[in-house]
Parts: sequence; structure tokens; C-alpha cells
Amino acid sequence: MEHYLAAPERYADNGGMKFRRCGHSGVLLPEVSLGFWHNFGSVDPYERSREITRYALDHGVVHWDLANNYGPRYGSAEETLGRLMDDDFRPYRDELFISTKAGYDMWPGPYGEWGSRKYLMASLDQSLRRMHLDYVDLFYSHRFDPVTPMEETLQALVDIVRSGKALYVGISRWPLEATRFAYDYLKQRDVPLLIYQGKLNMLDHEPQEEGILDFCAEQGVGFISFSPLAQGLLTDRYLNGIPEDSRMSKGKFLTESMLTPELLAQLHQWNEEAAAQGQTLAEHALRWILQQRGVTSVLVGASSVSQLEKNLRCLSPLS
Repeated sequence: MEHYLAAPERYADNGGMKFRRCGHSGVLLPEVSLGFWHNFGSVDPYERSREITRYALDHGVVHWDLANNYGPRYGSAEETLGRLMDDDFRPYRDELFISTKAGYDMWPGPYGEWGSRKYLMASLDQSLRRMHLDYVDLFYSHRFDPVTPMEETLQALVDIVRSGKALYVGISRWPLEATRFAYDYLKQRDVPLLIYQGKLNMLDHEPQEEGILDFCAEQGVGFISFSPLAQGLLTDRYLNGIPEDSRMSKGKFLTESMLTPELLAQLHQWNEEAAAQGQTLAEHALRWILQQRGVTSVLVGASSVSQLEKNLRCLSPLS
């Protein structure tokens, strides 16, 4: 593949990426961000990952979201990013907003998951080595730890920022009261909570029902939605049955029992509403999230350039 030069028009106003301020911070995030949860691991073709990330930057998708155990194999998505940085994106490091996380199981033993200071700091050091980076723009506590004192987890985040290994910190999937505590603790130490990452889509309204979105909007904390298409349910993939090569057929993240007659009827209704507006169901689902109060960005996965291109159509004016 030839030497990469980013498209000069990647920030063009005429139909280019739209950016939103992340809470009360100085950070602007693209309305659509690229997630590395799937499709960037050691089992995935590197050249395809390279094509997707080149297309992303060329179209203003400058926020790339990772975690220590993304793959599979654990850590391999970060290794892929390290190779991509060396091959293509080192000259554009300051244009990219790169996040990673720690919280879920990463290595054996008592220090390889959850929210202890030892785990968070060791994990970030490993992540930086894998990604060939000196720092990340954003580091998350990936999940709430019900046993480790919140003060320990949050002070580790404060010290990570003060060490220069992360510019900002966030939390993912923390309950509301713990989120309130985290916001206050971090604010008092001049390391504000930049963003909350939660699952929000047309089938899962938990962050709204729990009050997370309202809290973020009121306190000036950004919110980014993951799993916006409900692992593919909110696309046309399952409208006419279960494809043999689909996630549902493999039963890993989706099971056939989830596709009830009631759900299928709802999906068909939403698909008809989308078609009436000249959209696909996926575009309709992504647009719905971006219309919710307090949302900064939506995280999409992509197994191909064409899939990313289709997802970005949610930013186009309705016909």
C-alpha cells in the first residue's frame, strides 16, 4: 500500500464531519467515532484495518476508542493501532483523539482486572507500549468496581493525568450515585470528568432511565454511546431471517431467542419509518442517538470501509 497522505478536505464544512463540544471542556469530538472492539484484532486482516482507519481520518473520524482487552487476542487491537501509528498515522498524532480503558479481565491473577491502583496503572503502561504512544488522550475506568474503594480508583485516574500518561479521564458503565461521587472527587482535584461511556440505543435506554444522561448534561460531562446498533439488531441484517455468518447464528453476543416476534415487528416498523425518510434502519438508529439530550458522540464499529461509509450517512441531511 502506498504512502498515506490524509485527505486535505477532511475537515471541510461542506458535508464533512460535524463536531460537538464534550461537556464543558475544550475538547471537540466527532459526532461519529470509531470503535476498535471488533475487527482490529490479531484474527483480522491488517490491511483491512488500515483501509478503515485511513478512511476514518480522511472523513474527520478522529476519535478512536480502544481498551486493553480488545481483540481477540487480548491486547491485539492496541497492537494493531501501534502498527498503524508506525505505518501511517505518526504525522497525524496531534489530530487524533485516542482512548483506551482498563477494568475487565486482562491477565491472570488478582491484579489483572477491576479497579485497583495497581491494575489501572500497570494496564495503561502496557497499553502505551502496545500502541507505541507516549500518552493517550483519554483513559477510562472501564467498569465500576463494587469492592475497591472508589477513592483508590479515582485517585489512580488523577495521578495518571498528573503523570502525563493521559490528558483526560472518563468512566464507563458506572451507576448514577457512583458517577456523582466520581464527578465530585475528580473536580475537587482539578482533573475533571471528561466523559461517560454507556450503552444507549433505540432498544436500550438505561442511561436515560437511570438519569445518567441528564446528570452529564447538567454537570457538563460528555456522553458517548457504545453498541449503538445493538450488535447489528438495529440494521437490516435480521429483518428477513438469521444469516449463517451473523453474530446471532454464532450465539456469542446475540442469541436467536432474542429475536422475538414482538422485536421483529418493532424492527420492521422502524425500518419502514426510516425508509420513508430515505434512510436505512442503521442510519435511523444512529441519528436517533445523536438527537438525545446530552449525547456528544456515537461509537460505531466497522468491518469494512463500505460499512463505515454507510454509518457516516447518518450525518447527512434528511431527503
